[in-house]
Amino acid sequence: MTTPLPERAADTSAEQPWPVRRLSLKISEYVDKMSPLWVEGQVVQLNRRPGTCYLTLRDTEVDMSLSVTVPVNTLDAMGVAVREGARVVVHAKPTFWTKRGSLHLDARQIRPVGVGELLARLEHLKQLLRSEGLFDSSRKRPLPFLPRTVGLITGRAGAAEKDVVENSRRRWPATRFEIRNVAVQGPDTVPGVTEALGELDALPEVDVIVIARGGGAFEDLLPFSNEALVRAVAETRTPVVSAIGHDVDTPLLDFVADVRASTPTDAAKHIVPSLQEQLAGLAATRERARRAVHHRFAAERRHLDSLRSRPVLADPHTLVRTRRAEIDALRERTTYRLRSRVERASDQIGHLRAQVRALSPLQTLERGYAVVRLEDDTVVTDPAQVEDSQEILRVSVARGDFRVRPAT
Repeated sequence: MTTPLPERAADTSAEQPWPVRRLSLKISEYVDKMSPLWVEGQVVQLNRRPGTCYLTLRDTEVDMSLSVTVPVNTLDAMGVAVREGARVVVHAKPTFWTKRGSLHLDARQIRPVGVGELLARLEHLKQLLRSEGLFDSSRKRPLPFLPRTVGLITGRAGAAEKDVVENSRRRWPATRFEIRNVAVQGPDTVPGVTEALGELDALPEVDVIVIARGGGAFEDLLPFSNEALVRAVAETRTPVVSAIGHDVDTPLLDFVADVRASTPTDAAKHIVPSLQEQLAGLAATRERARRAVHHRFAAERRHLDSLRSRPVLADPHTLVRTRRAEIDALRERTTYRLRSRVERASDQIGHLRAQVRALSPLQTLERGYAVVRLEDDTVVTDPAQVEDSQEILRVSVARGDFRVRPAT
């Protein structure tokens, strides 16, 4: 007796599994319940076969794709020129092929995405990124004067690589490059450029990164306006130079990059200096320095000549004679002042001597006065001092003294 299969996937077990056909039919039933829908993507592969056209529709942001089938007659009847790389919207019904276990879309209509609509989307994304500050000049980093290594992200065997490398080495022959060749057109552009950007940003010797691509149609440059790529550039630690297309081409990468170059050739002027210009500038600086030193020496020599022409340096004895004359004059003034003071002092002494002499007792004696003393040298100032018993008195006059006897 056959064991009945579980009705629901949750009821299966190792003892009661579903066979592949049951699971495939269940998936097919679930997918068949889905309604037809519109989906947008980029055509990356297109094969026309008798009766049916097979194409791969890839997401424009990430590496995901779906297979699409459409009858050739249906596609031709719609007049849609579908080509690889075109962005389209497809009206399709999801279908699951039970035999191969694969999901594909059964297309009923295909419409190209117009340029006007793409421009409107880009403008909306541009305003969104600007509002977040990703385009602010304050976050722009200056490029190094002379980078040790230049990281270059460009297409394989493209003219952009040649323009950047040759023009850079023409300006500075010793320029070193770390080159990453990736797809710069089509659905592989965004993941390829993003991966290369991360690799170069992680290298410590890389001081600047250049993302370069030649010109192309508007649709060809759309990957460089991809939001994921723009945000990846904004997050790098290394300054980034955008050199996409020509001067008229302005993908969003130009706004977030630290420096925008109009062309890959112009990028070389930004990343390395010109050796000839630097040598010319060095020569001009040396010439200015030489002239400045020459002028300084000439000015100092004129100053020395002016000093040497002064009398004191022309005849060194002049200084000695001048100082000697000053010393002689000072000596004469000193002698005169000392003599004057001595004379004044002598006059004062004469006056004082006269005064002392006038007040001297001897001067009084010379006028005829005399001093009478007793035997014990007591000066007699009162007649009562002379007693009857006193026999001799001493009398001092100007020319000497003598003894007298008092009258009885």
